[in-house]
Amino acid sequence: MSTDYATTLKSLYLYGMAAAWSELQADKPKQAHRPEVWMERLITAEQTERQLKSLRYQLKAARFPIHRDLTGIDWTETPLSQAVVEQLASAAFMEVAHNLILVGGTGTGKSHLATAIGVAAIHQGKRARFFNVVDLVNQLEREKSLGRAGYLAKQLCLVDAVILDELGYLPFPASGGALLFHLISQLYEKTSLIITTNLSFGEWVQVFGDAKMTTALLDRITHHCEILETGNDSYRFKQRKNRSQKAGKVETIGR
Repeated sequence: MSTDYATTLKSLYLYGMAAAWSELQADKPKQAHRPEVWMERLITAEQTERQLKSLRYQLKAARFPIHRDLTGIDWTETPLSQAVVEQLASAAFMEVAHNLILVGGTGTGKSHLATAIGVAAIHQGKRARFFNVVDLVNQLEREKSLGRAGYLAKQLCLVDAVILDELGYLPFPASGGALLFHLISQLYEKTSLIITTNLSFGEWVQVFGDAKMTTALLDRITHHCEILETGNDSYRFKQRKNRSQKAGKVETIGR
């Protein structure tokens, strides 16, 4: 009685091996039956499958609102250095828990860039977590009200990078500012922060409300930090303008 090895491998959660086994059976007439060759192919297939599974899991766990990568950046439309950004995408700064702050106007690609660097880091084997800052503050408030303050901070200390998107776009209560300060203090020199903001450092006090706390916060964040300015000219606005101009030219030619 023949054994269905593919089914057996799947029952052992060896899905990569199961797929490779089926391929080997299909190729069987074309190659010599060498056990060491088959074993190498089975092991390689299983390793590849597990790496892909881990990658899919980490991308989902990061909770990016939308997938972005560096291939989607038009380097002619940004003041940023491609070489510098690609170096950051290597995730080397996360090895030493350094931070990255992206400062610029609305529509200048800050969130895209932060997400793309986070995605690239996950491809390097790192773990990342994305938050809109206001949503994060609301989560910290809920956590405190449930008597579970500090639980999220412990979880985030285990990841390599925490992305805080849109700091300064919407205000939050002073209590929320204190909770965010406390979280960042706990992550200090343990986890890299990637922060996007439309505010200069002098304006951060408008968000946190307390000048001394804001100064202490900035001292921690900028201690080991790369600061990139994305400019103030909206990339999305320029795209819309260019599309409108092209459409106008087409309409004129049609006439």
